Amino acid sequence: MDGKSAGTRPEGARDEREAAARVREMFDRIAPRYDFLNHFLSFSLDHVWRRRAAKRFERILRRPDARILDLCCGTGDLAFAFDDARAKFLCYAAGNRAALMGSDFVLPMLERAEAKAARRGRRAVFAAADALNLPFPDASFDLVASAFGFRNLANYERGLREIARVLRPGGEAGILEFSEPGSGMLAGLFRFYFRKILPRVGGAISGSGEAYSYLPASVGKFPSPQELSELMQACGFVEPQFESWNFGSVVLHRAKRSG
Repeated sequence: MDGKSAGTRPEGARDEREAAARVREMFDRIAPRYDFLNHFLSFSLDHVWRRRAAKRFERILRRPDARILDLCCGTGDLAFAFDDARAKFLCYAAGNRAALMGSDFVLPMLERAEAKAARRGRRAVFAAADALNLPFPDASFDLVASAFGFRNLANYERGLREIARVLRPGGEAGILEFSEPGSGMLAGLFRFYFRKILPRVGGAISGSGEAYSYLPASVGKFPSPQELSELMQACGFVEPQFESWNFGSVVLHRAKRSG
């Protein structure tokens, strides 16, 4: 496994345990402003990206009995986007759909996800879990997806193998992540914003400069779309594919569990 597929390494982290602890501490600190900053710094495009991702999994979301996990769920926005899509796809049967599951290892994020679910009447339940050691039996889910959280895992290969383990044969995985933007003037402007402006604004509003400096640094070290597709294949997935949005800065990866 090469360096890029090994997992995130925040500055100063010497190994996987320290990397995971640093990530948890950062997200603990920014949890109170996390939702506001996600929407503000992305110009609310994060809503668009999640809704678009949900459409790609329509085949599964149309099944009332489908078991779905939002991995590294943060405050639950991907789970809620899936729930919205299911309500639309299923129409009159929406009230009978199985509850979505969300998991994360940052407790303040989960508390906000649970509060949002209760406030909005969402069919979602949330549980504390380490993505590298999930507390679910083998073949538990039809869809496991993550939005802007997979990049923060301390070991990408182990994360993918855990996803494959808890997926049923033929089940699908989805990873919505940031990526280095492509070429061109607009991509260059976005790169400048992402690397220079976003960390300063995010750090000032959240009170954690470290967390918003970590964001562009972690994206720069994340596997390219092609590299991640190859890693997914090596971890037991078939038919990997990806599509890029927003000048190549956002990528949705999809694959099926072999079986």
